[in-house]
Amino acid sequence: MKDQNPKQPAEYIILVSFLILKVVLSFMLVNSVYELHRDEFLHLDQANHLDAGFTSVPPLTSLFSWLIKAFGNSYFMVKLIPALFGACTILFCWKIVDFLKGNLLAKCLVAVACICSALLRLNTLYQPNSFDVLAWTAIFHYLLKYFDKNEARYLYAFAVFVALGFLNKYNILFLIIGLLPAIIITPNRKIFTDKSLYVAILLALFLISPNVIWQISHHFPVLIHMKALQSTQLVYVNRIDFFIGQFLFFISSIFILLAGIGSLIFYKEFRKYNWIIFTYIITLLVFSYFKAKDYYALGLYPVLLAFGAVYLSRVLAKKYVLTGLLFVFNIGSFIYLLPLLMPVYSPSQIIARHKRFERVGALRWEDGKNHELPQDYADMQGWKELAALVDTAYGKVKDKSSVLIRADNYGQAGAINYYSKYTNINALSYNADYLYWFKMDKPVKDLILIEWSGDEDPQRKREQPLFDKITKIGELKNPYAREKGAAVFLLEGAKKEVTGIIKSEIEAEKNDH
Repeated sequence: MKDQNPKQPAEYIILVSFLILKVVLSFMLVNSVYELHRDEFLHLDQANHLDAGFTSVPPLTSLFSWLIKAFGNSYFMVKLIPALFGACTILFCWKIVDFLKGNLLAKCLVAVACICSALLRLNTLYQPNSFDVLAWTAIFHYLLKYFDKNEARYLYAFAVFVALGFLNKYNILFLIIGLLPAIIITPNRKIFTDKSLYVAILLALFLISPNVIWQISHHFPVLIHMKALQSTQLVYVNRIDFFIGQFLFFISSIFILLAGIGSLIFYKEFRKYNWIIFTYIITLLVFSYFKAKDYYALGLYPVLLAFGAVYLSRVLAKKYVLTGLLFVFNIGSFIYLLPLLMPVYSPSQIIARHKRFERVGALRWEDGKNHELPQDYADMQGWKELAALVDTAYGKVKDKSSVLIRADNYGQAGAINYYSKYTNINALSYNADYLYWFKMDKPVKDLILIEWSGDEDPQRKREQPLFDKITKIGELKNPYAREKGAAVFLLEGAKKEVTGIIKSEIEAEKNDH
């Protein structure tokens, strides 16, 4: 015991250093030319409409948004939350290594593997994905503890993270689908004879019940959302690309990942944990069957990296040269690939290196086509410019209590609300959750309309009979923005029938949804 005590403070300092590094890199490796992402705006606006559910995501993200708003709604706070989730994921990996009796080398290996991977990019965006990976990692950790100690508290912790994962993103159901048969076909199926499991299930059901009730009362909008994804995005997913992506995400940590997969299959000491590899295989197959996006499966990997780190630390014991080479490859290859993984380059720099990005498929968007920039990067351009145009229109309106700001999509609406110099400007859209946030209790006198570049009525001929005056304020000119060409119009002096027309359009959109 005397020999071990001095190691504890050193390990603690190293762990904290990795966690701080993870958070710092999430800020340092993002070029300042980029603004927030279109999805982030929607999530941030949900803080103003707290509910037990939303058409786009479950309710947990809105609570994080409320917290961000309470602390000033700054860019720093928006980016800090997912970075902290990423740091907590490393913490759970560290704990898994500790559970496996891995040494400090193994802990450093798994920390570096997590940092030098696609997880770093994931943790720069305020989306449900970061907490999703954290929840999956915590679930594996607590199941490992339960199967080892057979203590009910670990089942309860497992249930809490299943519930939190469900309230964050329904993606967690795919993990449960993978876990059930994996546990049933191994000796761990004795879990089903433990009464505590059913108490844990009741706990999880209790925690998710507000959202389940909301889904039922709103006729399961999640199914409609999934159907929309299937027809507009998942239809372009290639199953071969899905499996290739699994390894590309961790290409710099590939030796640790392969060691994790291989050790769970062949290493005698890890065979009692083979339910993990069965879960991995089954879950991937289910994802592939439904043609899911490749990053949906990212939550499966931290636990595999932890096992790989422990196995390699034992194989490489006292082999200092090979250990050093492993770290050099992991960190060195990540630095080399960094511009492809993180938005460190400006749009003009990416276009100048077009071929390099195209070779790795980084320029392919959800529509299945190649573009000048990665889709996420184009989704982080032009929002401030658009908000400034809307502010110009809003400033010309005399009665601001009777003006309606209607954007073409949720990204536009959220960006206007976030970047506008006017507080409570309240831009809305017929798109996503915004469709349900209209309050048409007063007649509309003026309308600020934002239309996308491909709009079929750029002269606003449809609205001309309904308004006294229509003025085009301008259009978004940022050449790198996905919204390039989006136009802002100020429509003044609405006729009486305008309010009724808008109400009927809202109801028609809801019925279509």
